[in-house]
Amino acid sequence: MSRDVPVVFFVYWYLMASVTGLHFDNSYARLPPELYEVVDPTPLDSPFLIALNPDAAALIDLDATLSTAEEMAIYLSGARRIPGAEPIAMLYAGHQFGVWVPQLGDGRAILLGEVVNERGDRWDLHLKGAGQTRFARGGDGRAVLRSVIREYLASEAMHGLGIPTTRALAIVGSQTTVQRESVESAATLLRLAPSHVRFGTTEVLAARNRPDLVRTVVDHVIEKHTPAHRGRYAAWFRDVVVRTARLVASWQAVGFTHGVLNTDNLSVLGCTIDYGPFGFMEGFDPSFVPNHSDTEGRYAYDQQPAIGLWNLARFGESLLSLISVDEGEEALEAYRPAFEQHLTLRVRAKLGLTETRPEDTKLMADLFDLLRTQRVDYTRFFRALSLYTTVDGTVPLALRSEVTDATALEAWLTAYRDRLVTERSRDADRQSRMARVNPVYILRTWLAERAIRKAEDERDFSEIEKLRLLLRYPFSEQPHSMEYTESAPDWARDLVVSCSS
Repeated sequence: MSRDVPVVFFVYWYLMASVTGLHFDNSYARLPPELYEVVDPTPLDSPFLIALNPDAAALIDLDATLSTAEEMAIYLSGARRIPGAEPIAMLYAGHQFGVWVPQLGDGRAILLGEVVNERGDRWDLHLKGAGQTRFARGGDGRAVLRSVIREYLASEAMHGLGIPTTRALAIVGSQTTVQRESVESAATLLRLAPSHVRFGTTEVLAARNRPDLVRTVVDHVIEKHTPAHRGRYAAWFRDVVVRTARLVASWQAVGFTHGVLNTDNLSVLGCTIDYGPFGFMEGFDPSFVPNHSDTEGRYAYDQQPAIGLWNLARFGESLLSLISVDEGEEALEAYRPAFEQHLTLRVRAKLGLTETRPEDTKLMADLFDLLRTQRVDYTRFFRALSLYTTVDGTVPLALRSEVTDATALEAWLTAYRDRLVTERSRDADRQSRMARVNPVYILRTWLAERAIRKAEDERDFSEIEKLRLLLRYPFSEQPHSMEYTESAPDWARDLVVSCSS
């Protein structure tokens, strides 16, 4: 019996560890040194823990109760190296707003290391706002508090919606100040992802005529994440194409606009990465642009599908030392059908339809035209639609309050009711299904801004955690939280978001 006791304690330590007991396997730091810079984070002044996400902590077997808040702030902000970590800044380049920029890289972020959890899952610990690296291009290498709060909440909101994304582990604040539009507080965000390799990672290597390094990076990604594609580069590229198509379709289905879809902001694993001037659309507007710097609307909501394909084409060009032009073009041809199929499936589910019928295309087109002309709140409309019944065709009050043109609404609902009847839809079952895919809550810009203002002006960080918990279960109505479904109040009507956000 006594021999079993040490084993029990060892297993517990391995399953859940303190911040100094994480299990690192820094495979990217074993790659050729041309791919990164070895650099430690620049410590913040008087770091303190603002937010710690227990869900993300569990992904790396981190038990926050085994470390003090002070210890967590020091290690998770990079002020002290976590035992086993090997910090590096990753090299990449990219097309920014369609223009080739030959070198970008982690200018204000550092990959602390790669943690492998008890289940064998690999997670990058990527620290945003870590200070200058040789890729900083004259910047200060810092992130401001408002930007890390937005990314912390956005990534967890996306996860709650079931969309592939980086995860947010911790926000650490400080006494360090930086100059943006005004003097602001610097902070760090420690985020997690299986990999932070981007389209721009191979783009820079191809531009430098280093096919050997292109192969090295691709082999690394395949080995760690999709080993079934070993030596099958065309098949791997096609997999990236399909993943990206499905990701963009998922964004469209929930009304999310990334804001800065440069090639360096797209992951080869098809997960949402680099939350900057993003926005969840409220009043339905296909030309919605959350980034006030995007004056031409290149990255508007309705442009995202085409931009996803354009970016994939640039990525494919960087792989031409591994695949032929014909193989690349064939892979790219998988984008549109994958996108359309996934988006149609998502929209059909939002409407509660279980069958595919010819009239669905017109039904959906007419609906989105109605939403556009009436500037209907996208999220609230679909949630209210789940209350509709075919028994008497009565329009729920929640729907009437969203659409001012009652005649247009009733005309569409008549076609919708006829469509439901043709597949013998049972109201209770359909309503239950729709409630599981149409969220009650999204991260509205004004909600994030309220949390930011409380943090900046009052040093009250409680709203950050309240929003995280709310967005963790976006499909479930939560007590005393209906104000979080409302449109922006007067003070927030003219909010703008920039790349510095």
